[in-house]
Amino acid sequence: MSAIARHAAAEIRDEWLARVLCTEPADRPAAEAAISELYRLIGLDPPRFHWVPSPVTAVMTVPPGHRPRRDEPPDRPSAWPLPLAFHRLAVELFGRVGMRIDIPESSVESYLRWDIVEPVRRTRTATLLTALRAADDPTGFGGRFWRDTQCVSWVARFDALRRLTSTAATPELDRRLAPWTTLARSCGPWWPRRDVCVVSERPAEIRTEPAGDHGEVRLHGADGPAVRYRDGWTVHAWHGTRVPSWVIDDPDVRRIENERNVEVRRCGMERIGWPAHIDAVGMTLLGVAPDPGNPGHELRLYDTGRDACVLLAVNGSPERDGTRRRYGLTVPRRLTDPVAAAGWTYGLSADQYAALARRT
Repeated sequence: MSAIARHAAAEIRDEWLARVLCTEPADRPAAEAAISELYRLIGLDPPRFHWVPSPVTAVMTVPPGHRPRRDEPPDRPSAWPLPLAFHRLAVELFGRVGMRIDIPESSVESYLRWDIVEPVRRTRTATLLTALRAADDPTGFGGRFWRDTQCVSWVARFDALRRLTSTAATPELDRRLAPWTTLARSCGPWWPRRDVCVVSERPAEIRTEPAGDHGEVRLHGADGPAVRYRDGWTVHAWHGTRVPSWVIDDPDVRRIENERNVEVRRCGMERIGWPAHIDAVGMTLLGVAPDPGNPGHELRLYDTGRDACVLLAVNGSPERDGTRRRYGLTVPRRLTDPVAAAGWTYGLSADQYAALARRT
């Protein structure tokens, strides 16, 4: 791709990333018109619309006046017929547009995939999909196929192809693609039933941190919710990991020690700081040694008083803000040498680890 085309592609990617992270109120007229058109495309009359302020409200409510049909169990959105029908509509459109648009170079397709589609998909997965999963939808937002259907990355791909190549789509393809593009730009997720469609507003706030080389981000709120909806529903996250609110708002050593989820416990320890956590629980220092795989930093091994030890180390690679993250690793209690413990985490002996030029 030429430098001009790459610049244009980067602008398209940034535009779609901004759409994923948009916190403006939904454009309800545009969203309703687009969904109504999709209903028409599968041969149905437009539905009534039931707007909700957040996904958690969507999965916990039955729309007023709705009487579930036998083929629409209220607790199993993945079994409803309409999500599957719309998914098939999108797949058919995907095939039709793909046949109409000729990609002049294989390098263009590769660039579009890794520099536009994948950054958009990964960002959406690490932000909005994390929030959807936090809504405790037992069916996983109507099943994976419905999540994928509503992922804006496939719409972004065709938008980029049409704007970066000279091949034009037909008016019919334009008409079929337009509702999906409008929905990707106008509202949150939606759950279609035969007589009513539940549509969620977008978040009021999303807090993130960089997570890739092409504009990708992940959820992170160091001192409050990472996602907040207008009805007060929130999602907390620490460097991309969803955590209970107490980890961010009120970290407590006893809660951390009693937490069964290893990732949540790790985040809690990082939140209060490893030195503070070690002092609070009274760990015994077993040894300190320079880190052979990370010159200029040291390894510290602690006895937890349980069936394992904790090795405190510094990440070999800097974070995007230039800092180096300190983290703790659980190692067998039989290890009493920090270098041997570090080697064990890589499946190496102490001598083998000591011979490393630098770990990452």
